[in-house]
Amino acid sequence: MSALNVLVNLLRGALIGVTEIIPGVSGGTIALLIGVYETLIDSAGHLVRGVVRAAVDTIRGQGLQRAREHFAQVRWGVVLPIGIGMLVAIVAAARIVAPLIEAHPIPSRALFAGLIAVSLIVPARMLGARWQLRDYAIAVPAAILSFVLTGLPSANDADPSPVAILVSAAVAVCALVLPGVSGSFVLVTTGMYEPTLRALNSLDLGYIALFAVGAVTGLALFVQVLLWLLTKHRRVTLALMTGLMAGSLRALWPWQTEDRELLWASGDVVGPALWFLLGAAIVAALLISEGLLVRRALRKAPGAHPTL
Repeated sequence: MSALNVLVNLLRGALIGVTEIIPGVSGGTIALLIGVYETLIDSAGHLVRGVVRAAVDTIRGQGLQRAREHFAQVRWGVVLPIGIGMLVAIVAAARIVAPLIEAHPIPSRALFAGLIAVSLIVPARMLGARWQLRDYAIAVPAAILSFVLTGLPSANDADPSPVAILVSAAVAVCALVLPGVSGSFVLVTTGMYEPTLRALNSLDLGYIALFAVGAVTGLALFVQVLLWLLTKHRRVTLALMTGLMAGSLRALWPWQTEDRELLWASGDVVGPALWFLLGAAIVAALLISEGLLVRRALRKAPGAHPTL
């Protein structure tokens, strides 16, 4: 592994890490665009299975041979530099994003809303060109439920409970499976986005450690379940996901109180509208680039499915 390859993968990781801080911009989409999505997902699967196998086989006294076989399938030369680049970029980007959100909440929410609104195209189009009645029957109630839940007053985000940190991290990491779905958006809708940024900026090691445990748990459990659902019950899963994302946009309405009560638009309306359009344009450009990449890959390898 040359120094140049390490540097390139560090930069790739940094790019993914920066986008993971921004709700609505999917790190999975960026990983797909820069050509490392399949490598990361495949390596993550082998890593998780290796850890589980090591734990189970050690308890049974069967040794670590099967675990080593999984670990050997991990592309460590790619995964480690990308992981390091992601961590460094996430910490650095958090120091920039957090003050902007605190100082400019209305434009920030408008920008994030634009990012998320266009991101809905991803799960919706994966269902196919024509939605069926049963798809709407799943998506609409899911959107209503999500709308109601994201309207509930958030817990004390100045001091979130350990359970809230663990669960939010475990659910957010599932967004890594699908390009176009943002893990940061999951944190926004659960009220854990700003506390997580603050923890990163203040290097709150206790919070960060809990978040890491939750993310690893989610990777080991929920991601595998989600991949199974996408394989066995694809339409139901994607329709449900689309509805949940659509309803959760309530959390990003620019004008709302600290208790998430929606307010009528007031004051400067043009500014937030322009920020919304900017966010929509950013994701649209990413999706167009992704579509061109996928079509090129399909031309080179008929029958391939680069996104999953």
